[in-house]
Amino acid sequence: MGISGVHTLNQLLLHNGWLEEPILGYDSIAEWLYLGLLLFVIAIAIGSRWISWRRAAVAAGLSAALGLAVGKIISELYYRARPFVAHPRLVHLFEPHAADASFPSDHATAAFAIAVAILLRKRLAGLIVLLFAAILGFARVALGFHYPTDVIGGAAIGTAAALLLWVPPLRRAVDRISDFAGGLWDRILARLLPRRIDLGV
Repeated sequence: MGISGVHTLNQLLLHNGWLEEPILGYDSIAEWLYLGLLLFVIAIAIGSRWISWRRAAVAAGLSAALGLAVGKIISELYYRARPFVAHPRLVHLFEPHAADASFPSDHATAAFAIAVAILLRKRLAGLIVLLFAAILGFARVALGFHYPTDVIGGAAIGTAAALLLWVPPLRRAVDRISDFAGGLWDRILARLLPRRIDLGV
């Protein structure tokens, strides 16, 4: 499913205006949305009661960083032109986009790394994020930015990164990083807030 898949989804989006605006909107804010979600969880996960949420958010961030680093290496070694570059007559470009390497999809890599890392620790939240990661993958293909295999490759890299950091020795290291950074944050808040609110149990 190469350019034919891109063309099919691209035309679907082009001829369904009710779908175009939310897809474009979601795609345009996705990077900041995922980053903001992780920072928000880390910031509000104060005290021992919420330590597992903070660990999940830190693991998700590190998984995304690892996945993106691997994806960057792959894109440097193998260049694949984006669909709108390689097939300009078949693909409608809804908004300007850099003509850099198409494989793998950075958006899919980061989104699936975050989703799987959370899923391994918080099932319901992970399933919700996984759904939005899949929607983002659909959006990247429908907008003509990626081939389906770019998204599948990115999802595989992101998933592998999250699973790698779930291996017990690495998981313990990630948890120590989270607990150390979380302890610093808790102490900073204790100094800044006039009254310390203990959310631990």
